[in-house]
Amino acid sequence: MSKTSNEEMLLHKQTWQRERQIIARLSSLNYRTGELVSYLHNIACGVSELIGVDWTVVTFCQEGFETVLASSLDMGEGEHIYSLHGLLTGTVIQMGQSLAVKDAQKHPEYGKAPEGYCAYLGIPLRTAENNVIGTICSFNHLPRDFTKEDIQIVELFAERAATAIDNYHLYQQQCQFNHILEAEVEKRTAELQAAQDKLLEQERLVAIGEFAAMIVHEIRNPLTTMLMGLKYFRKTILTESAQERLELALSEASRLERLLSEILLYAKPQVLQLCELDVNEFIYELLGCIREMPEALERQIKFIPASPNIKILGDKDKLKQVFINIVRNACEAIVAGDIVKCKVDFLDTDKVCINVHNSGEPISSEILTKLFQPFFSTKSCGTGLGLAISKRIVNAHNGKLLISSDLLIGTNVSVQLPVVIQ
Repeated sequence: MSKTSNEEMLLHKQTWQRERQIIARLSSLNYRTGELVSYLHNIACGVSELIGVDWTVVTFCQEGFETVLASSLDMGEGEHIYSLHGLLTGTVIQMGQSLAVKDAQKHPEYGKAPEGYCAYLGIPLRTAENNVIGTICSFNHLPRDFTKEDIQIVELFAERAATAIDNYHLYQQQCQFNHILEAEVEKRTAELQAAQDKLLEQERLVAIGEFAAMIVHEIRNPLTTMLMGLKYFRKTILTESAQERLELALSEASRLERLLSEILLYAKPQVLQLCELDVNEFIYELLGCIREMPEALERQIKFIPASPNIKILGDKDKLKQVFINIVRNACEAIVAGDIVKCKVDFLDTDKVCINVHNSGEPISSEILTKLFQPFFSTKSCGTGLGLAISKRIVNAHNGKLLISSDLLIGTNVSVQLPVVIQ
């Protein structure tokens, strides 16, 4: 056999072995979503081994910077981000084509190589949409020529790397979209549940209201007759003992009449007649009436308005009922000469807070949790529906009614309402 034939056979064998190595390397690459770094590391190591270079990196390039995603050599911990300006990688990104440089030190026009390296091979990472998103860069300490076969090998790996990076980013976007979608679905589900609960509550209250109206009507008629009879006896001459009993009966009958009215008021759905109200003017006008009430006599009521003026959409009569109840309670909690403070504050750009404060005996935490329960009262002659009705009215205005109390600051009742956006 001739020398030429032996060389051809040897070359063919080497080519065949190299192709087997390439196929084996490509076959060993197994990318799973979320495992991008290890996948690209295998690509970098495979390129270095197959084309015989000292160092290979896979980079992601965006907005004038490159981020090293994987390296065949240990580069230390942390992110490795570099400006593309003046680098060999920058030339590859700018051209969008492969670049092979035998000795970058002798050809600075292509860009600067890392210190200690001469030969450079850069292959762009191109997506299916033909967008260049990064590079595979191989460096060698000594100058060397890169063959057409070397370039083709790296291009094979570049295609895999580009697909993996692109899929990874699409996967991240999909995860983010799914997260947003889940949050939106959760939000809409909660809103739907709240709407359904509100509808059920309204239906329940309508049924209760109709039942309560019937019961109140059935009780009120005979009660009215009884009151007329009791009041008739006032015209007769009675002993002192009989007069006391009559007044007690009249007082209890009047209390029962008030209770029936409040039950009816609590059971009915809150239908609001909304109008625009200036909060300062509303409170100022209201306190003028409250100061004439028996509970407010010998008490000082101090009003601290908001600046500038704040406007809300509210049912004037129903809100008046709320604040009369709250301020009356505050006046009853203090002794003569003490002060009830009414202060209007901005909570944020879309809420106003109207605070009614008294320095009377603090309310225990056990009682605080029961204050809004219907028919719970700490007063001997109270119906226990005043605060329950007030809370329903405030809730109907999309507001909040809160009560806090302790020994140091006293008791504060806070009504939070949405403001009219100017």
